Amino acid sequence: MEYEFGTVGKPFGDVDIKFGEDGEILIKSQKVMKEYFNRPEETAKVMIDGYFATGDIGELTKDGFLKITDRKKDLIKTAGGKYVAPQKLEGLLKLNKYISQVLIHGDQRKYIVAIVTLDQQSIEEFAKDQQISFQDLNSLAQNNKVQQLVRDAVAEVNTQLASFESIKNFYILGHDFTLESGELTPSLKVKRKFCDQKYRNIIDNLYGVDRGSI
Repeated sequence: MEYEFGTVGKPFGDVDIKFGEDGEILIKSQKVMKEYFNRPEETAKVMIDGYFATGDIGELTKDGFLKITDRKKDLIKTAGGKYVAPQKLEGLLKLNKYISQVLIHGDQRKYIVAIVTLDQQSIEEFAKDQQISFQDLNSLAQNNKVQQLVRDAVAEVNTQLASFESIKNFYILGHDFTLESGELTPSLKVKRKFCDQKYRNIIDNLYGVDRGSI
């Protein structure tokens, strides 16, 4: 059986897949419904030229496996009209062991920014290895070596992204997102709208200086 980790597999049988302008996965197959019963208006919203609009954003890998990267409702549309899948960027950054959580922002803005939290155990081990004195996570977040560590992580992720979706600025919080504070869902996903509002001042400050690159 063919498989590729991080994907949902290859289309098979009569399944035909294409993508909308914003990257939405569109599927046509006799296995897919034709319409909602007696609900033509609802049907028109999800059926596009015979293809079912899934509401998921995705892409095909080089080997033809379907990868889901985000939900359409979570897409960011930049001021330049480009669509960006925030979960894709957040997932790439969270592959770095020093990063715990990420909030990507950029809706109707001229570029993408990120609020980053630190993995406490990993960053404390880094601090001890680098002989960095610290009192708590907040003091580590402000340390120049830690700032550079995150800057390098962002720069590495940017090499995998198109220019319009690359992260141009970031801020390191002195604490992690938590379920108790309302920043995470029970499945530990970032509550985007809640955090956008809670950290609005930080986000606005990230757009105070137009930085061409990290």
